[in-house]
Amino acid sequence: MPRPQRVRVPWRLVTSSLYSDSAVTVYAKVAALAQRPDGCTASVRYLSSLLGIARSTVERALTQLMRPAPDDEVVELTSYRRTLPGGTGTTAVRRVRQQSRTELGAWMPSRAAEALSPRQLRAYLALSYAVATKHAITLAELGQVLRHRTGKKAGEALDTRSVSRLLSALEDLGWITIDRRAGLHGRHIYTVHEEPVQLCLEADGADTEEGSGGDLDEGSLAYKEDLRIDSPDDEAAGEIRRRREQVVARGPVENPGSQATKTVGKQPYAGPGLTLAPRIWSVLEPVHHLLGDMTTYVVRQAAREIGRQLDRGVAPDQLHARLQARIACTEEIRSPGGWLLGAGLVHRGCGRARCEAGTVWDTGEPCAECLADRAATAPATPPKPPARYRARQWHECDSCGLPAPRPIPGGLCRSCRSIPAGRTP
Repeated sequence: MPRPQRVRVPWRLVTSSLYSDSAVTVYAKVAALAQRPDGCTASVRYLSSLLGIARSTVERALTQLMRPAPDDEVVELTSYRRTLPGGTGTTAVRRVRQQSRTELGAWMPSRAAEALSPRQLRAYLALSYAVATKHAITLAELGQVLRHRTGKKAGEALDTRSVSRLLSALEDLGWITIDRRAGLHGRHIYTVHEEPVQLCLEADGADTEEGSGGDLDEGSLAYKEDLRIDSPDDEAAGEIRRRREQVVARGPVENPGSQATKTVGKQPYAGPGLTLAPRIWSVLEPVHHLLGDMTTYVVRQAAREIGRQLDRGVAPDQLHARLQARIACTEEIRSPGGWLLGAGLVHRGCGRARCEAGTVWDTGEPCAECLADRAATAPATPPKPPARYRARQWHECDSCGLPAPRPIPGGLCRSCRSIPAGRTP
């Protein structure tokens, strides 16, 4: 089966509050039609019929796309009017701006612009970009992308409850699949489909030739086709036609639709099984007992993180020892997947691959770069304590030895001065 046509929508167009939801939909459809050699020659009426929105809405969206953006002066769409040699006008030729390779963008199938509403299409593009960049997007972040476009709350972020209802509608339509609370920190895992994933329900009696009804006599309720209609031109329009009496079963019957209904909804994963390379499996040896409590998605993410660090120059023994040391220091692991991705595999130290928490893995010596960073951030000289915290110098009485914080006049305290001469205290 050939892959459906896809278009790339600029990420600035998806996230900008200057463009309406309908502008994103119109851009996607014009970009798909502009892939023809002669460009997009569709009229406003034709675009309106394809997208299912009003002509005035299409015209406003085209105006937004053809005007320079107030923030960066970028024009997303250009339109050239055409006139035939006889002077008769025809539809304009529209083309979208050529995007650079470094510019961010979200891919989508062109048929999604016709199947989804403008708000649903914007949410679909945001999820497509998040899945492609491996970002665990939250409902609050999606609300920042969607936002209110009209009314008193125009420009404000959409609340999480509205975003959740919107995603549920996309899931019911089959364009996305949501694995709720299956990701890191309890976030949802989204799967974006290029075509709606739904089961087709076959009509009752599709494999038989016994009619469209499921009566007791097996067959259609109408035993003879009636060619008369209720048109005023029909000579039999005023006649009263009666249906034959239908026999109703009084006992319990099987509901053929209940079995078909159970098959609709979320389908089990039918893709390829999870396989780990030998180097990945040897690194995960200290946590083999935890892999059974993790989802396939989490194990695959951990394998990708290990492969990324190995390709960067981290030794397999270094990763193995890191996991072994950290699991030995952990008393309780409530979420094995979260601990493995958020603590077990995290590299600590400077940017060097051989640095392991400030120590060079090969030699065991302190890392020079980490020492330099600490010396740069440490204060040059410790500050002196305030005068009130300095040690005091005590004074004593020459006669009785009583200590005093201040110098004693004449060397004798008050008690000794009050004793008459010739008597001892």
